[in-house]
Amino acid sequence: MTNKTCDELLAKVERTHDLSPVELVELLTNTECGQALYQTADRVREKYLGSQVELRGLVEFSNICRQDCFYCGLRRSNTVVERYRLEPDMIVEFAEKAIGYGYKTIVLQSGEDPYYSEEILCDVIRRIKKLGAAITLSIGERSREEYAAFRQAGADRYLLRIETTDKDLYEKLDPGMSWENRIRCLKDLKELGYEVGTGSLIGLPGQTVESLANDLLFFKALDADMIGVGPFIANPDTPLAGSPNGTFDLACRMMALIRLLIPDANIPATTAMESLHPEGRSIALQRGANVVMPNVTESDYRRMYALYPGKICINDTPAHCRACITGKINAIGRQVSQDHGFRRKRMNPATGT
Repeated sequence: MTNKTCDELLAKVERTHDLSPVELVELLTNTECGQALYQTADRVREKYLGSQVELRGLVEFSNICRQDCFYCGLRRSNTVVERYRLEPDMIVEFAEKAIGYGYKTIVLQSGEDPYYSEEILCDVIRRIKKLGAAITLSIGERSREEYAAFRQAGADRYLLRIETTDKDLYEKLDPGMSWENRIRCLKDLKELGYEVGTGSLIGLPGQTVESLANDLLFFKALDADMIGVGPFIANPDTPLAGSPNGTFDLACRMMALIRLLIPDANIPATTAMESLHPEGRSIALQRGANVVMPNVTESDYRRMYALYPGKICINDTPAHCRACITGKINAIGRQVSQDHGFRRKRMNPATGT
């Protein structure tokens, strides 16, 4: 691909927020247009969302999981990881402290732990909602009825990454799980009125660049409100131990293209980015991202939520994380948002949509 073609593709997607699968593959693979891609994504982020960065406090309340995904350190077959689950009162306590640090959204994340029934989770949601925060759930696959109950209790958003839209690869790496059921969950969440987040792991063994292009088009077709992508990092306690890691650059390219295809979406600068690059989150915020989710879980639970090796900030306190990320945001000329961070849908002047 020539530089001229790269420029033409970037001009097209900036204007129309649309590209074909072949065009997406070209922008994902061309080594000469990376900087222009990132500059375009940053310009679109500024146009649609301004300089505000949304902070969301992450409470990792259980690392027990009934699933057995090959890439995840929390998989049920991993006998090395030290397991824990927080009692409801402690979950609420961590959330209350996070709100005291200034967080407007609390993200409740766990493995798929059956201990937390609909009744328990609805009570936790209601108690946190009374504190004035928006609530995001990231707890995996549940029934439509449970999703409806959580929504009625006060949950605003739900994160459920597809990880890959390649059905064969998905079911190979997620044994016992159904790709169709994952799609069903995402559609149910949309229909129930959640802001829906999804995303992919970049660099999974067996993943193709064509598959990544399909991921991008899936996010756009879903009109996802939040899309998080991060590089695959091989965990030594999983079947994918020793596999090559995903790359920081390819993860950034995916993130930038998400910004160009869905210009008003909320896109996090993920912690996995910083696990591969010491300034990963700051760089991501300059390549299309507008959200950071600092960990507000306390004590040794940070270390025990061992999705992948090299996870950042496991020895930091929530107060230190809040001050640290605020400093990084200010250092690149951005500001911490003071609102609840809901998606602000904007009309595209070129298309009227």
